[in-house]
Amino acid sequence: MKKILYLKHWQLFALFIGVPVLFQIAAFSAAVSGNDPMLILFFLPIISLVLTGLYFSWFYTLGVNLQGKLPAREKMNLSRFKLFLLIPSVYILAISVFMTGAYFVDLPISGPEFLVPGLLVPVHLFSMFCIFYSMYFVAKALKTVEWRRPVTFSDFAGEFFLIWFFPIGIWFLQPRINAIFAAGGEADEEKFDFEA
Repeated sequence: MKKILYLKHWQLFALFIGVPVLFQIAAFSAAVSGNDPMLILFFLPIISLVLTGLYFSWFYTLGVNLQGKLPAREKMNLSRFKLFLLIPSVYILAISVFMTGAYFVDLPISGPEFLVPGLLVPVHLFSMFCIFYSMYFVAKALKTVEWRRPVTFSDFAGEFFLIWFFPIGIWFLQPRINAIFAAGGEADEEKFDFEA
C-alpha cells in the first residue's frame, strides 16, 4: 500500500477518477445491454465503495507513513486517526449495502422497522466529523514533516482544503508527498529541537 506514496500526481488522479469512471461505463453498458435500468442502482454502491476505498487508502497510507517522519516532540495520536478512518469506512459500507437492499427489497418506511434508518442522521454527522478529522490529521502531519516544527491550523489550512477538494488537490499535494518520501525513504531518525 506504500506504493501509493510514490505515484505521480497524474497516476493518482487517473486511479481516483479513472477506475470509478470505468466502473460507471461498465454499469451503464450492463444496464443498457440487459435492458434493466435497476442494474445501475446495484452498481452505484459498488462504485461508491471503490472510490471511497481508494480515497481512504490514500489517507491511511499518508497518515501512517507521515507519522513516522514527524519530529520526536510532535507525535500525533495515530490510534485515534485509524479509528476515525475506520468509522466512516464501516458506515459507508453499511449504507451502501442498505441502499442496494432498499432498491431490491420492499422496505417499510414507517414504524419500528424504520428506526434504524432514522438513526442514520447522527451516525452520518459523526462519520462526516471523522472524515474531517482524518483530513486535519493528514494535512497537519504533511505540513509538520515539511516544516520540521510545530504548526497551527492557519499554517496547514491550504493543505486541508486541497485534501478536501481532492481531485484538484492531488495535483498540488502529490508532488510534495513524492518529494518527502523520495528524499527520506524510511522514517527519519533525526531528533528536532523546537526550543529556539
